[in-house]
This record gives sequence, C-alpha cells and structure tokens, in this order.
Amino acid sequence: MIYQLNIPTTIRFGCGAIKELPAYLKSHQLQNPLLVTDPTIAQLTFFKQVKSDLEREGIRVEVFSEIHKNPVKSDVYRGTDIWDQTNRDSIIGIGGGAALDIARAIALRVNHREDLFTYDDLIGGDIYVTNDVPHFITVPTTAGTGSEVGRSAIVADDETHQKRILFSPKLMAKVVFADPLLTMDLPPHITAATGMDALTHNMEAFLAKNPNPICDGIALEGMRLIAQSLEHAVLRPDEGSRSNMLMGSMMGAIAFQKGLGVVHSLAHPLSSLLDTHHGLANAVNIPYGMAFNLTGNEAKFERMAYALGLSEAKGEDVINYLFELNECIGIPKQLREIGVKAEHIETLSDLAIADFAHPNNPKPVSREDFKRLYEEAL
Repeated sequence: MIYQLNIPTTIRFGCGAIKELPAYLKSHQLQNPLLVTDPTIAQLTFFKQVKSDLEREGIRVEVFSEIHKNPVKSDVYRGTDIWDQTNRDSIIGIGGGAALDIARAIALRVNHREDLFTYDDLIGGDIYVTNDVPHFITVPTTAGTGSEVGRSAIVADDETHQKRILFSPKLMAKVVFADPLLTMDLPPHITAATGMDALTHNMEAFLAKNPNPICDGIALEGMRLIAQSLEHAVLRPDEGSRSNMLMGSMMGAIAFQKGLGVVHSLAHPLSSLLDTHHGLANAVNIPYGMAFNLTGNEAKFERMAYALGLSEAKGEDVINYLFELNECIGIPKQLREIGVKAEHIETLSDLAIADFAHPNNPKPVSREDFKRLYEEAL
C-alpha cells in the first residue's frame, strides 16, 4: 500500500512509490530535472531504472554525482554550474544524507549567489534566504538521516572542515517519494550505520533541552520502530523491517527540529577531519554520549527504555542496550577500530566544542568533557 502523509511536506510512502515520479513531474510541467546523487548510487541498477523511466516519458534528465561522502562547499558550486549550463527546471535529490544535503544546497544557491556560507543559520544567515528556490523533490535510499523531510543542509568548509548549516523553510521538499524497496539492496554495514544514525536522531531529539512535546512523542515512536526493526533489517531484511526503518528515520528528522546533542558534536568532527561516515561516527559514539547524559535525566531515560522494549525500565539499561545492539549489527565498539588515533583527540576536541549540536544537549558539555569522552571511546 502506498499512502500519503502531510507534515507539511507531502510524503508518498510505500513500496513502489518511486514509480509515481514521472507522472508527478509531468503534472507539474517539469521536463528538465537535475538528478543529484552520489557516485555509488549513480551506478546502481535501481537508479538507472529511475532515470530510464523518466526518459521514457520524454523527461530530459541531467545527473550530477560528483560529491564527497561528507559534503563540502565545492560540491555545491560544481552542481550549481551544471544547473547553469544545462537549463534545468527542477532538482531531485536521490540518495542518503550527503546527496540530499547537496541537492538542497544547490536548490538554495540557484537564486542566492552570495558566498554559500553567508546563509549559515548559525550566524543568522537564514534571513538572507529571500528568493524562491526551484521545484525540489527528495527520494531517500537509506534509512538514516531523514534529510528527505528536512529544511536544512549541512555542508563543510573544504579547508577548515567546519560544518555549516544552511536553513530555511523554503528548502523543504515539495514532495518526498519514500519507497522502502529502494533500501532493500543496501549492504549490511551501511544499513547498520544509517540505522544507528536514525536512532541517534530520535534519542538526542527526545533528550534535547528545548521544550517540544510533539517532537518528544514522535521521537519515542521512532525509537520503538527502530528497536523492533534494525537488527532484522541488517541481518534478515524484508519489506516490513525496511519500511519501519525508513519511517523511523523520517520521524527522527522531524523530531530533531527540537535539537540534537553531545553525540552529534562527537561525531561531526570525525566526519570532517577523518572523513568517517556520519552514521558510523554516531553509532560508535552514542553509548558514550548517552552515558554522559544519564545523570540528571533518569526519568527521560526510563521512558526511552520503555520505548526500546527493554524488560526493566531503567536508564542504565539503555546504555547496555546500545553497546549490545552495536555488537549485534557489527558496529565497532571503539574509535580506534575506525581509524581514530590518540594524536587526533586534541583537534577533535577543538572541533567538537565549536560544533553547533551540543548547545541543545540536556546538560552542558565542556572541551574537557569532549576530550574525556573521546579518550573513553578510543
């Protein structure tokens, strides 16, 4: 069954939803879309089928896939050059968080030609997002970031590696085609990393200090769906587990408009400095970050334990659960297993304290706290 949600982004959700894309474009008189994806997805059978289906309907497609796995400013500029040179009329982001972030940033840059980081939300740049953006469509192929329903893009500076947030309600997709079948062929290690990314979003959003009971409810349900389905999706994938993971991922992205926290501030520097996959960085760090947050937030941890289906609703059980889940789905326990060395910790700590996520953590995090957490996880 394919059904529609409006949050306010319109979401067409269900197995086979991607088949609706050509008719949607034609109904909106869109004939020249720019398909933004990553180099791996551009070579996969399902992507070639999507492109072929569009071309069969007389839709003239241009593909841009020259992006880094952790998006940088130069990716956005190259994509905008393709837009300018090929007379496009719409943008379709197809992929995981990197592809969708770059697609959204290109959509911003089309009619906003100041330096890209002029629009950085962290310095109030959102007030300069005043012009219209092209018709923007998203198609997720992983159940992780939930970027398909977001209104921001995270892009790093090529030289300093600092991550910036490009934000505006104008950057929300007009429609999302969320088809669980597009995630079926993800390899287990990507399913595991992106799934833990989605779980991190839900957990950090629930704990974030900004009050938002609506986001809290969404985050708890997202945790429940992911806890029921992640192991199955990694080890024995089927349509049910993939559907639950895709929905749980979108719920995490909706919930974290409330804020994120210490885990993301631990993870972002790993991606920018060492080019670590964002989901993997979150996955390794989440048990340590959650342990840091436990004291003083016991009641919320008990509610998370209940949502995760733990037999005894105690906060400490959540930490043990995260370590056990990581082990079950093949996530390394320590940072040294993903290339982090002791000599990286000082730089990582500097980047972490400058990160945008931890100010919304339920308790303050100092540079010394970050250093100690990295040392514990190493």
